[in-house]
Amino acid sequence: MNNTPFEMTVDECLEQLHAGVIGRVAMSTPVGPRILPVNYAMYGDAIVFRTSPYSELGTYGWNSELAFEIDHIDYERHQGWSVIAIGRSELVEDPDDVADIRRTWDPRPWAAGQRNLYIKLTWRDISGRRLGTDWGTAGMSPVTRTV
Repeated sequence: MNNTPFEMTVDECLEQLHAGVIGRVAMSTPVGPRILPVNYAMYGDAIVFRTSPYSELGTYGWNSELAFEIDHIDYERHQGWSVIAIGRSELVEDPDDVADIRRTWDPRPWAAGQRNLYIKLTWRDISGRRLGTDWGTAGMSPVTRTV
C-alpha cells in the first residue's frame, strides 16, 4: 500500500469544494481558536455559509481571517483527502447577491433556528492532499514538505 501523500491541484481542490455541502470553519475568538461545522455552498470561487447573527460565527466569523476545511476518510481502504482554503471573510449584504446565492445553491443549515446571516470566504490560498491508492493519481506529485 502506498501511503505517500499527494498534493492536489487547485482544480482538484475546487472540484471537491463544489461537490461538498459540509465543512468546518476555523476562526479566532477572544477566548481562543474555534472550529465549527457548517453547511456551505460555492458561489463562484468563494465559500458561502449561513449563520445566526448572534452566534459565535456570526459575531467573530466575518471581516476576519478564516480557514475552511473539508475532507473524506475511507477507513477500510486507508484512503483520504483533505482540502483547506484560507482567506478573508465578509458579510454578504447586497440583496441582489443574496438572491443570486439563493437561486444558484443556497447553503441549507441542518441546525434548527434562523440562519439568515450570509458569510462569504474568498480564498487566497487553497491546498489539498490525498493519501492512499486507487485515486487515479495521474498528474499529482508526492508531497515533499514536512507537516
